[in-house]
Amino acid sequence: MKAIVMAGGEGTRLRSVTGDTPKPMALLAGKPVLEHILGLLARSGVRQVCLTLRYRPECIRDYFGDGSRLGLELRYRVEDTPLGTAGGVRACADFYGREDFLVLSGDAVCTFDLRELMARHKQSGAAVTMALASRETPLQYGTVLTGRDGRVLRFIEKPDWPQVVSDLVNTGIYALSPEAMDFVPEGQPCDFAKELFPSLLEAEQPILGLPMEGYWNDIGTPRAFFQCNLDVLDGKLRLPDATPAAPDRTPENIRRAGDRVLPCRGRARLMRELSCSLMEAGADFDLRDGVTLRAGGDSVHIAPDPDGERLLLRGNQALAARCAGLLRELEKQTVGAR
Repeated sequence: MKAIVMAGGEGTRLRSVTGDTPKPMALLAGKPVLEHILGLLARSGVRQVCLTLRYRPECIRDYFGDGSRLGLELRYRVEDTPLGTAGGVRACADFYGREDFLVLSGDAVCTFDLRELMARHKQSGAAVTMALASRETPLQYGTVLTGRDGRVLRFIEKPDWPQVVSDLVNTGIYALSPEAMDFVPEGQPCDFAKELFPSLLEAEQPILGLPMEGYWNDIGTPRAFFQCNLDVLDGKLRLPDATPAAPDRTPENIRRAGDRVLPCRGRARLMRELSCSLMEAGADFDLRDGVTLRAGGDSVHIAPDPDGERLLLRGNQALAARCAGLLRELEKQTVGAR
């Protein structure tokens, strides 16, 4: 199987968290989100991947190189002008040729069975097979209405509540036939959801909607990004460590001499309470392999101890002591709420 990963996002809404780092390179559990996506592709039997890039492409190319350490053959396409989601994929026609292929977003984390997605696509003969996820509040997504046979009947982009006719949303993960991409004008901007899919439905080209089991989250906003990290801590999102870290980028050992050790009950739950409290307060902090708080020119890093039920606080001692007091109060509230 071949796959195209759309990884050109700048991540404007994430800038308070990631700075000028491209959105697909935001760290999740110590590795870029894009690395987790490529790992999923490798485990799904994909060997050739083309990455479409735009914002700071050198960050991604320098990190992943030829893809050999991931067991992949990576190619790169840099857009000089924005072509949209479908337009950018159409520009990779010489990569996918005349065979079916997968398309994924480089800033969404998932654990879907991509082999099943491609198998169902081939069995159905559909022009497109869309991976769908259920959301109780689908207002910020593109909702999809399907018939009992799974064929897509209607799309509604970011509906208001009176327009909500389905809880299934478009995840931006597709199995595509090259015939579907023939509907995209070469070298012109085109969007999958807004232009290509309506054109296919009008031409009576079948689109299959496949509800998928597993985890999916688009990290496009700080709240969604933080929630994704919290889901890792809470065990809701399991990310197999199937590939080694990039050279010279291996996370340093979390434990250091001088760390303040804070014994606690339920380190993951306490980290969640801390992160949620900070998010609600609108604090300026970074979530990387833990939480880094900054006050003036000082900072303190807080992360779970991998060896036991405690948190490690590293950095300015005065700020660490204040954070330890906050954590104790949060722990009391958490225990009292049980």
